[in-house]
Amino acid sequence: MYAVLLLVLVAAVTGVVLGRAARRRPRPPEPAPAAPPRPPAAGLRTLAWWTGAAAVLLYLWGLLHLAFAVLAAEDGGTGSAPLRPCRAAAHPERAERVTGYSVSYLPLRFRCETPDGDGYPSDSVPGYVAPGAAVLALACAASAVTAGYATGRTARVRT
Repeated sequence: MYAVLLLVLVAAVTGVVLGRAARRRPRPPEPAPAAPPRPPAAGLRTLAWWTGAAAVLLYLWGLLHLAFAVLAAEDGGTGSAPLRPCRAAAHPERAERVTGYSVSYLPLRFRCETPDGDGYPSDSVPGYVAPGAAVLALACAASAVTAGYATGRTARVRT
């Protein structure tokens, strides 16, 4: 449980830092009218920062769902059996056999375990979190690599 809370804290701080870094980039001076147009690297760097921040925030959203699922699973008392995150309206008979749970952080998943070693994923973490964070992270990496290539190409052309 403490690991989930630590991951939520780290993701929140990372999202804030990336968001501030994207906003605080010093703007280059406006080019003179006769100067060549600015290379697209600045826009690509900004895109990389924003997509990276969005990926971290989307992962944080999934971590919050996962943390609440773990809290609900660990909560004892009346109505705690079967585990609340494992209750599914479509298959109530599966929830009756649940003996435990496991948590995965990459991809974010809450899995309900049964005595025979089988199990099923809970719908606690929304299905769009893992693919969305992966696509945003890939867009961030592609934008950063493209910005680096454009900067290097501009430097080679000017020399």
